[in-house]
Amino acid sequence: MAFEKVLIVEDDELIRNLLTQTFARRNYVCIEAANLAEAELAISRDSFDLVMLDIKLPDGNGQVFLDFLSALANKPLVIVITGNATVESAVSCIKGGAFDYVVKPFSISQLDLILKKAEQHQQLIHVNRLLIDSAGDEEGLLIGKSAAINRLRQLIDRVAPTDATVFIGGESGTGKEMIAREIYRQSSRKKEPFIKVNCAAIAESLIESEFFGHERGAFTGASERREGRFELANNGTLLLDEVSEISSGLQAKLLRVLQEREFERVGGNRTIKVNVRIIATSNRDLMRNVEMGLFRADLFYRLNVFPVIVPPLRERSDDIIVIAEHFLKRFSRKHGIRVTGIADGARKSLIQYHWPGNVRELQNVIERSVILTGSGQELTAWSLGIPTALGQTSFILPSEDEGLSFDIPKHVEPNLSSDTANAQTPSSDTEDQLSVSVTNGHGKVKSIAVLEKEAIKAALIQTKGNRTEAAKFLEISIRTLRNKLLEYKQAGDPIADAKED
Repeated sequence: MAFEKVLIVEDDELIRNLLTQTFARRNYVCIEAANLAEAELAISRDSFDLVMLDIKLPDGNGQVFLDFLSALANKPLVIVITGNATVESAVSCIKGGAFDYVVKPFSISQLDLILKKAEQHQQLIHVNRLLIDSAGDEEGLLIGKSAAINRLRQLIDRVAPTDATVFIGGESGTGKEMIAREIYRQSSRKKEPFIKVNCAAIAESLIESEFFGHERGAFTGASERREGRFELANNGTLLLDEVSEISSGLQAKLLRVLQEREFERVGGNRTIKVNVRIIATSNRDLMRNVEMGLFRADLFYRLNVFPVIVPPLRERSDDIIVIAEHFLKRFSRKHGIRVTGIADGARKSLIQYHWPGNVRELQNVIERSVILTGSGQELTAWSLGIPTALGQTSFILPSEDEGLSFDIPKHVEPNLSSDTANAQTPSSDTEDQLSVSVTNGHGKVKSIAVLEKEAIKAALIQTKGNRTEAAKFLEISIRTLRNKLLEYKQAGDPIADAKED
């Protein structure tokens, strides 16, 4: 990222002219100041990217001006010019906020080297202001052993080392951004910036500025010049997330950038050239959008050089348990809960569920389930809180501590029973099954709180007051059961003299 405006504060006219000529060859706009008074006047009228500052000036010490510049909200980078090459003076300048210093007399090659370092440093500052590392949220999405995920890995291996534009399609939650990051990590640009712009999350009135930046005074509120995402991603990779959401007017401008690799900031007339690799994503069928006139065909073909389609989780059933176990370990560490594994009933529920939210939904389900599960226990179908294969919907009932859930079948008469969880019950005989009627005998449906209490009573009766067995029977943690019994006792309704075993 090149500097654009430079203030040269130097009383020696020969050195001042040398610096101006050097910067002019780089297309920098230079303002000269022969003393502190002129420098202060210049800084009050305009903003600068870089200041070349002589320490010894006719009307004072440049260190004072350095302190003033360091206190500015949008402070420029400062390179000190000094004729006193001592360790003490160098340390003093750096402590005062200078980026670097050059000693008189200096050569053009010395100055070029310092400027290159300064430009790289400036770009790093701007990129770091923008970036929020969300890679951890996507961790685990490439985990799996299915044929679909193996084909996806092969595509990434092929395209990553190239500079080809990549279009990543797929449903929401499949991990398109993670695929983009993986392509970036395996590319030759991996040491350069990776910049993301979420086209769906930025207001239409602001997205052009986000893409291309703006000049000072370009619109109300534009108090300073700002670099856009294309400029920040120079020599690196730019991710256009949900590119299908940008307006038709901006599509034309985006097409020009992809073709010419150049643009102008909003409110500016200076053409900025960039070298950026483009990766675009969308959860829509872009070809369908083209047919409907919602997306430019020429832009689509420019983006669709190397298409990568991420398969939904329902087409990767072999990966569900593998990914779930990965998230289980991750969230057990995160929340400090030692969950021992995934129960058989929970595994069955995970595999049979159709996962409309894909891997992102699975991640959230496992995190919630870990929180609901006590240390030293397995995840159960109850703690997952997802519909079962029989079309039942699992309800988690809120309480002050933790909730309980009951599966209400949609295809049978309204009667709550544990028939759908025979694998966890102590006995398969009909007379031993836990059954709780959802009506009160007069045709009126009972409240959830009443059903909850009756289910706990029935479980304790069947297990002869053994809390541990009752908790297993209900597919809840022993901690949840203890909290419920305490809640009933405090309300003056002790259910049973239950014991733990």
